[in-house]
This record gives sequence, C-alpha cells and structure tokens, in this order.
Amino acid sequence: MPEHKPDIEATEPEISSSGNSSKSDLNGTQHMEDAHRRGSISKASTAAKLRNPLTGFTEDQVLADVETWCTEKGLSADLDAFRKGALIARVGQRDDGFEYVNILSEEEKGWLRHEIAHRWSQPFMLYFLVVLCAGSAIVQGMDQTAVNGAQLFYFEEFNITDEWMQGLLNGAPYLCSAVLGCWSNAPLNKFFGRRGTIFISCIISFITGIWMGAANNWYNLLIARFFLGFAVGAKSSTTPVYAAESAPKTIRGALTMMWQMWTAFGIMLGFVVSVAFYNVTFLGETSPWRWMLASTSIPPFIVCIQVYFCPESPRWYMEKGKYDKAFQSLCRLRKHKIQAARDMYYAYKLLEVEKAERQGRKPWKEFFGVRRNRRAAQSAFFVMFMQQFCGVNVIAYYSSSIFTDAGFSRPQALLTSMGTGITNFVFAIPAIYTIDTFGRRNLLLTTFPLMGICLLWTGMSFYLPLQENKEPTTARLASIAAGIFTFMAVYSPGEGPVPFTYSAEAFPLHLRDVGMSFATATCWGFNFILSLTWPALVKAFSPQGAFGWYAAWNFFGWIYCYFLLPETKSLTLEELDTVFDVGNRDFASYYRAKLPWYVQTKILRRDLAPLPPLYEIQQETLAGEDTQPAAMKDGGFGAAEGYTEKDHVTRV
Repeated sequence: MPEHKPDIEATEPEISSSGNSSKSDLNGTQHMEDAHRRGSISKASTAAKLRNPLTGFTEDQVLADVETWCTEKGLSADLDAFRKGALIARVGQRDDGFEYVNILSEEEKGWLRHEIAHRWSQPFMLYFLVVLCAGSAIVQGMDQTAVNGAQLFYFEEFNITDEWMQGLLNGAPYLCSAVLGCWSNAPLNKFFGRRGTIFISCIISFITGIWMGAANNWYNLLIARFFLGFAVGAKSSTTPVYAAESAPKTIRGALTMMWQMWTAFGIMLGFVVSVAFYNVTFLGETSPWRWMLASTSIPPFIVCIQVYFCPESPRWYMEKGKYDKAFQSLCRLRKHKIQAARDMYYAYKLLEVEKAERQGRKPWKEFFGVRRNRRAAQSAFFVMFMQQFCGVNVIAYYSSSIFTDAGFSRPQALLTSMGTGITNFVFAIPAIYTIDTFGRRNLLLTTFPLMGICLLWTGMSFYLPLQENKEPTTARLASIAAGIFTFMAVYSPGEGPVPFTYSAEAFPLHLRDVGMSFATATCWGFNFILSLTWPALVKAFSPQGAFGWYAAWNFFGWIYCYFLLPETKSLTLEELDTVFDVGNRDFASYYRAKLPWYVQTKILRRDLAPLPPLYEIQQETLAGEDTQPAAMKDGGFGAAEGYTEKDHVTRV
C-alpha cells in the first residue's frame, strides 16, 4: 500500500484560543498555526493554501470571515450552518477533526461520523449524477467502436476501396476533436456550465448517430462522422470535472477514475451492437451498418434527459457569482446542510487562491518558456501519444477487418471483436486500485514490453500456414485471437487509465486548463493519424509488418518511460514542481547509472545498498549554484513547513 499522505483538502486542528474547541492538547502535535499567529497569514505559500485555503486562520478569524462572506453573498439565512461548516473545514486533515469543534451538537457529530464510516452512503441525487456521468462515458466509448463492425458493410455499400478514404471515414471524428472539439471545451463550459456542455455534446452525439444511420452516400457519412468529433472532445474533458466538483472528497477519486471504466464499458457495448444487428437486413444485405451506427443515439438521448434533473456544479455557480444556487445545488448532493456548507465555503476559499494564482499570468508563454512546464508538457504528450501508438485503437476500430483478413467469417469476426471489448472492460476494473498503489510509471514500464510482445505474437501468427484449400487453420485463428485478447488485458490497467490521470496532475494550477486541452488534442490528433493510416499500412507492409510497427513503438515507449518519464503518484503540488524541474539530461543520466543496480538486485537477486534518490543527487550537483527546489524559490510549501529536499525524494 502507498504511504499515507495528508489529504490535499485538509489542515490539522489548532489549539483553541477562543474556547470553541473542546480539547487543549491533541497528542502533543505541533501545528503550523502557532507560527502563523506570530507572523502574517499572507506568508502562507500558494501550495500550502491549496492543501487547505484556511491554513493560518484561527477559529475567530474563520468565524469572522464566514460571517462577512455570508452577508456579502446573500447567505445569511444559513449563517449558523456555514459557521459550523467553516470550522469543520478548517480541521479537516484529521478524520476526527470535527470532534474538537465544540459548537457542533452530538447529533451533528453523529452525521459526520457516519459520513466517514459509510462513505458510499450518499443522497439519491448524487448517485443519479454518478449514473449520468457513467452514461456520458458509455456514450464516449460506444461512439468509438460501433464503427468497428459497421465498416464491414458501408465500405461495401458505398464501394469504398481506397485505403486512405477508408481511414478518413473512420478517423474523421478524431480529426474534428483534435482541431476543434478539444478547444471548444473552455468556452462551452464558460457560457453553458457543466450540465449544458454535457447536454450539447450528447445532443450532437444523438443527432450525428441518426445522421450516420440515414446517410445515403459516403460524403454524407463523412460529414456526419466529422461533426461527431465536436461531442468527443468536450464530453471527455467536462464529465470527469463535473463528477469531481459535485462529489464529496471521500469518494471523489473513485468516481473520477470510474470515467475510464465506464468508457471501457461503452467500448464493449459498441462491439455488442455490431453483433446484435448483424442479421438485421430487411433494408438490404448491406444495411446492418445503419442500425449499428444509429443505435449510438440511444445512450446520449438518455443522458440528455438525465441532465435536466441533475443539479449544476456548485463550483461553476460560484464562479458565476450565483452563491444561492450553488448552496441549493450542494444541499441536493449532501445528506445534511452543514456538510453542504462545509464543502461550499471550502470550495470558495480554494477558488480565491486559484484566481490569485492565475492573475497576471501568460499561460502559453509559461507553458513553453519554463522548464518545469515544458517537462510536464513533454511527459503528458508522451503518455497521450503512446496511448494511441501502443496500437490499442487499431483493435478498437479495425479488429473485425483484421479478423476477416485472417480468415474468420464475418459473424466469427464480430463475435471475436466483442470478446476484445469484454476483455478491455473486465481488466479496466482493477486499474481503479493499481493506479494509486503500483504507480503510473511502474504500470507503464510493466505493460509496454508486454504489449509489444503481444503485437509481435499477433503479427507473426499471420505466418502460420493455411490449409491446402487456402482456408486458415484453427491454430492460426486461435493464435491471432489470443494475441489480441492478451494485448487488451495488458493495456487496460496500464496505458488505459494512466494518460488522462497523469496529464491531469502534471501541470501547475494556473496552466491546468491549457495543459489538459493540449493533452487531449494530442490524444485525439494521433488517434486520427492511427485511424487514417492503418488500412494503407496493412496494404503496404502486410499485417505482419503493420503489427510489428506498433510493437516497435511499445518497445520505444519502455525506453522513453525508463529514461525520461517521472513518477507522479501521491506527490503534492510542490513535490511535482521539484520532480519536473529536473532536466532530461540529469534524469536520463541518473537512471542510466541505476540500470546496473537494477540488474544486480532484481535479476541476480544480490543484496546491495540502495542508491541515493535522484532529487537529492540533483541538489548536490547544483551545490554552490541554487540548491532550492522550484517549489521553494517562490516561498513554496516546502519552505513554509520546513520540508527538506530529502522529504521530497522519499515520497518519489
């Protein structure tokens, strides 16, 4: 299990000076507030405030602040709830922090104890919102894979034999998403909110699904699929944010990770409808593709109805100055009013810190001009690029064609493709646990070579001999299918969940919006390239060469990951500043020198002393020049709390 780290939304309770706390000594713990009372609250660093924006506040200061805030925002009717909620938020680092807030009744403390002991005991509306987010993820996955079986028929109906045209038809949504869809996310969220953005993206999915099913020629189908890309980018960026902003912190991480799992379920569902509509031919022998693509309109239609009944994100309401609506929304998403007041006041204080952090910044200049940000962008680019060039979407979009080329009949190809979707979904479930225990970097280092081996296995299986009548042998078919199934099982806990998780945490706060737009555009852009080029690649190099090409990229991915990709698991904001501030040359040199140590200890099983941590070596290398890590140069949290460089590296 990973080392326990303080929650980013927490601080420890302070010895009360006002008499509102019921205990005067909490196990002899020394608290940061003592230092802050002797100084100024403004000395607390941005990173410390992002851990808890109430860092440095005494109880009297919190109460005075929340009373003023409630008066300004028109929330005086619920002042008592906000006074209690603010004091609870202030002591949130300890699970039992509320026990030391004397103004809470025993009944109210009982509610908070129940919240901790039964974290999945939540209001109906929160679960309704979770279902909506799951439905949105299912739409995302289904839109991607319904084309897998449909292409077997619409290529035939429209007599599309040119490989580049085939690739363009299949990849059109991802071209639109990379060029337009991902960058439309910010203005859509600004003007229409989270619910509005999800509604618009699902309406586009609904309309384009029917449009594709009714297309009477190939260019009509191409236009419909291109417009589908507007939905892909906005939906994938907004839905996890909506879930994170609406959920309590006790289950927030799990709900955000479930986006990947339910997307995998939607991918599986896209394969299922291909099988389900294979024999629906009353409109013609090649008409099943129409039902396969039109069926993708059903999930977004359901989500559009659900959106109407869900509350808007409380955080979005606060950004728009609609504090009364934000509180009403949170009250629907929490069991008790003091829980809603706690989370709303806390979120507002976080927004204050974030706005101050963004003020006066030039995002694009800092994005490329600061080494720490370049390294984060480089790493996010790599994981997003490799999510496509590991070869997974070759299988997601073309497995039915691959299986028919291998000698499967159409029904067999569709059924076997459905098996790949089921495998992807089943093996995505453990990723909810492994991504935070095994780590992002370790997952990639483990899965990249295995995926490369699986693709080589699949490609080389095409060399297995045919029968005398030119029909494939059972061994040939079984080997190709087994290679692809094993590839999907390895992909799901590795390159499946890691890219979006890694990208979301790599960038500093003031660049996170720009960084995520850059990362998602990278993902969908290379998705388009893969979709466009696969048919031509197979024709030029045969299946053996095409699979070998993507196998080689996986081996390249392992090399790059080992020598250049930092770990981000369980790191705080200031630790990430330190990690990404190490240059490529220093990082690669350290791990090149460490490679013999790995061979000695992991392979030859020799007992050797551990090597010094990378970031400690980095500090020593720069001795006499500038030994402060990036987070400390600007008065970072490490400086404020007395962290040493070694404290950073022991967590890395």
